[in-house]
Amino acid sequence: MTELKDILYRVAINAVVGSTNVQVNAVNFDSRKVSVGDVFVAIKGSLSDGHQFIDIAIESGAVAIVCESLPEDLKNGVTYVEVDNAGKALAFMASNYYDNPSSNLKLVGVTGTNGKTTVATLLYQLFKKAGYKVGLLSTVKIMVDDQEFKATHTTPDSLTINKYLKLMNDQGVEFCFMEVSSHGIHQYRTEGLKFEVGIFTNLSHDHLDYHNSFAEYRDVKKSFFDRLPKDAFALVNIDDKNGLVMLQNTKARKFTYALKTYADYRAQILENQLGGLLLKINDHEVWTRLIGNFNAYNLLAIYAAAELLGLESAENLRLVSQLESVSGRFQYFVSDGKITAIVDYAHTPDALQNVLETINSIRTKNEALITVVGCGGDRDKTKRPKMGHIASALSNKVIFTSDNPRSEVPESIIEAMEKGVEPQNFKRTVSIVDRRQAIKTACQMAEANDIILIAGKGHETYQEIMGVRTDFDDYKIVQELLKALEK
Repeated sequence: MTELKDILYRVAINAVVGSTNVQVNAVNFDSRKVSVGDVFVAIKGSLSDGHQFIDIAIESGAVAIVCESLPEDLKNGVTYVEVDNAGKALAFMASNYYDNPSSNLKLVGVTGTNGKTTVATLLYQLFKKAGYKVGLLSTVKIMVDDQEFKATHTTPDSLTINKYLKLMNDQGVEFCFMEVSSHGIHQYRTEGLKFEVGIFTNLSHDHLDYHNSFAEYRDVKKSFFDRLPKDAFALVNIDDKNGLVMLQNTKARKFTYALKTYADYRAQILENQLGGLLLKINDHEVWTRLIGNFNAYNLLAIYAAAELLGLESAENLRLVSQLESVSGRFQYFVSDGKITAIVDYAHTPDALQNVLETINSIRTKNEALITVVGCGGDRDKTKRPKMGHIASALSNKVIFTSDNPRSEVPESIIEAMEKGVEPQNFKRTVSIVDRRQAIKTACQMAEANDIILIAGKGHETYQEIMGVRTDFDDYKIVQELLKALEK
């Protein structure tokens, strides 16, 4: 049990009705999880308003309510705390409740449109190989040293973040690498956390269904760097014009990385092939198992961050050379029939272009590139024609299909993608709504030495259609189909 006044430390409070000396059992923002002795935080979300569930929380035993507007009917024996922003208040309360766990390890936040999962996961891999106890908070999974937990969001809610950071403290974890999404920043889920390093990868078209404009999306990312303390490092990609924007108001020490521009950390691609990349990083050559220009940026960010965190250069390079690709990020295999199948999470125009350009730079052009791609439902609709344009312009054959249609009609999503196809490229495209059938068709089209790219879902092991999730793993399915067809 903890006193409410201690949990409210650093929370901006407008008014209090009742005593803050009350003992609190737990903090909750979901009224269904409230038990006797809890404090309930009423958050106004995009789908529901927590203020509507205050009475239910009290009936379940809540002894305190934190809200943005006090109810008209105040119950006896319940403490009410009025705040301007309940999401922000929850973040500080979560941190206080779990004894500010981010202060007891070195927390590294990775933000940007593409590359967050790869950079965070490979930093986890690298420091694990270096012999440290490490943690990971990513889209794919949560790791507390060797213990794995399922991830549900790119950036979890602030209670979940602090719960796992506390578990990391208990396990003696020294470094934690965390994906920081624009949603997470905007909803104050990372407020109250102490970051040692902030990394910016790049910024391109995404999440404009949530943010009103690209400028707002950029400024939300920037606010993460604005909040870094002066003893932290800010590491940004300055080949992206938004890199320097991230540094404008940060109090943190500033470091840059780039492939094309003068920067603190520079890399040059010496060889780029399906077997890997040969890079020169700050005048040191290193062979890596990862592929493509976009991974050259990711590896450079990883090397730079590791050095800033104290790893010696020669050891750093040795460990970089051992890193292996992340699940669903340019994950590939070659079938018995010599067909290369690649599964990648590319779900933005920029990411899809990067992957296709990488494949085209490696292949000899004597083989066909067949792309299977869709767009998610209930998400940014403006990127659909762009995805259709890029896929059809950079592939020999394209199969438009379903991704996670969610509550939308799959055919309408595919039609929006088709609108981006230029007339001369129409003959390259075909639409197959059923994703498994689309992958099967690509396998049937492919001949020896051809390349199949399955884009959009990557590491996801499900498909969501009209609110129902069913098992669906692109990597397993394409393996099964190619094996069956090549018997």
